[in-house]
Amino acid sequence: MDYWPYIIAFAHGAVIVRALLLEGRDPYSRAAWVLALLLFPVAAPIAYLLFGEPWVSRNFRRRANDAYLTLARLQSDAGDDETLAALPPCYRAPFETVEHISRFGAVAGNRATLTADSNAAIAAMVADIDAAQHRVHISTYIWLIDRNGLAMVDALVRAARRGVRCRVCADAVGSRQMIASKHWTAMKDAGVALCPSLGVRRDFSLLAVRRIDLRNHRKLLVIDTRIAYVGSQNLADPEFRIKPKFAPWVDIMLRVAGPVAQQNDILFASGWAVEKGENLTGELQEAASVAGGFPAVAFGTGPLSPRGAMSGAFVSLLYAAQREVIITTPYFVPDPPLLAALIGCARRGVKTSLILPRRNDSRVIGAICKALYPQLVDAGVDLFEYRPGLLHSKTVVVDGSLCLLGSSNMDRRSLELNFENNMLFYSADAAAEIRARQLAYLADSDPVDPERVKHRSLPKRLAENILTMAGAIF
Repeated sequence: MDYWPYIIAFAHGAVIVRALLLEGRDPYSRAAWVLALLLFPVAAPIAYLLFGEPWVSRNFRRRANDAYLTLARLQSDAGDDETLAALPPCYRAPFETVEHISRFGAVAGNRATLTADSNAAIAAMVADIDAAQHRVHISTYIWLIDRNGLAMVDALVRAARRGVRCRVCADAVGSRQMIASKHWTAMKDAGVALCPSLGVRRDFSLLAVRRIDLRNHRKLLVIDTRIAYVGSQNLADPEFRIKPKFAPWVDIMLRVAGPVAQQNDILFASGWAVEKGENLTGELQEAASVAGGFPAVAFGTGPLSPRGAMSGAFVSLLYAAQREVIITTPYFVPDPPLLAALIGCARRGVKTSLILPRRNDSRVIGAICKALYPQLVDAGVDLFEYRPGLLHSKTVVVDGSLCLLGSSNMDRRSLELNFENNMLFYSADAAAEIRARQLAYLADSDPVDPERVKHRSLPKRLAENILTMAGAIF
């Protein structure tokens, strides 16, 4: 008797039951997976086992949690109730939400400078690396072998040779060309400590026991634990030669000085401790406050965070808005709470603007995004499509004074899967700079015509809506 059909049927059923039993998953994602498992009984179970859950091993999770808590104690006394009390009451909830994610408090006494563009951001980073005295910590997703990428290589080599301790986490997939190059070897020979982050290991050791497509999407540079760069900038030219047809990549990077720099260094050090086994607690001294500086809090999210953490941070900002919200993001595939919050924001009279790239390097995400246009337009969201290139900046400015920026997109990967870093701050001056940059994006954007959205062809609507259903899977 051939038992294989029964074995396969049992395995198929077991995967469906697993998808139904997994706690914390939103109903749309659960329904999408179950539908896929029923329609594709061979391919879908394999895909589910590989990509269906953002799983990591218990040992990995425990080590990461222990490392982060140890480092977070450095900031346990830095935040205080006075910092939150000084905020307008309507803006305290977003800070409290982010504090719960980060496990340390908002800190006052920070100042920030917005870099002019991608090239200026790299030039400023190189200048600060050249001025570093003790440490340089970098976490990046994509590092290309181009003008800007090599400028960072040269700066790190110079710093390491004069005795500065340089540590680099580069995502093993996003930065694979650099990691395989002679420039990576040159940095290692100069004394730069290097980590191909989340690489696939062959020995089935601790770091191999995780979902294979989890990525380190963080973009972060910290100098001497006193200066930090936060934003969307990869270590690459805006021409982005691996995808030149979508260029220029338009990014935003904020140079921050003050106590929040130490929080950003804690984010770097916690990942370094897990992947390299080196405890940096003794090196991360407190950064001095700046007189009259603004309150801020840095936070990281990823598959080890409570489910919905990044979405909750976005949602809290939208509910806090009183007059205006301007959002830029390259990838817009929100989960239901985030979509509802954005629609609700516009419906209660807040001027809500969403700026997206006209041409997206991901056809699927671009199509899913356009399928959401009718809901957004009907709710009163002002939609704009950026013409010149791929708008890669990830920013939210509320009422011209409350701002969140960093590496997180408003898509499923950033909300649930990737390791991300962001910063929330309250400053009329600094937020005004970022809002001015957003308005510059608007000047190079076309408003989405509500009539065009409503009168899409039937085949186009069908294709986009089917992709919207599949979007909940990812």
